[in-house]
Amino acid sequence: MLRNNGFRPLDRQECLRLLAKVPVGRVVYTERALPAVLPVNFSLDSDASVLLCAAVGSDLVRAIGGVVVAFEADEFDAENRTGWSVVVTGRAAVVSDPEEHARLSQAGPRSWMPVGEPVFVRIESEMITGRELGRPDRPGDPRERRPDG
Repeated sequence: MLRNNGFRPLDRQECLRLLAKVPVGRVVYTERALPAVLPVNFSLDSDASVLLCAAVGSDLVRAIGGVVVAFEADEFDAENRTGWSVVVTGRAAVVSDPEEHARLSQAGPRSWMPVGEPVFVRIESEMITGRELGRPDRPGDPRERRPDG
């Protein structure tokens, strides 16, 4: 059911299903007390956490290791005014366990940027929220009117 604003809330399973469809999202964190946003490629792990791959000592790893961050991914069709947005909020931590690092080296995300020694960052999915935008259902909605009529 669409709410008055045209958005339908998504449950956790719907959010995870949609996240698995897209290769890029955005990490939202704080840098020098200001909000910062960085687009990144990612994958989901079996426990629903978001996995990133970055270079050891990168600005991203220094900025988000051990702190609570948000991760957002979306998909929109501007012509049809439909789409969705999902936000994962949780603590980000560098994967330090050697066995886990070895597993992710084989099956985890690959950075789209060249990295010498990769490090994996896990964002725990402590809170997942999402919403879907559908076409307006109301007849006579002003957004549906054509400029000539």
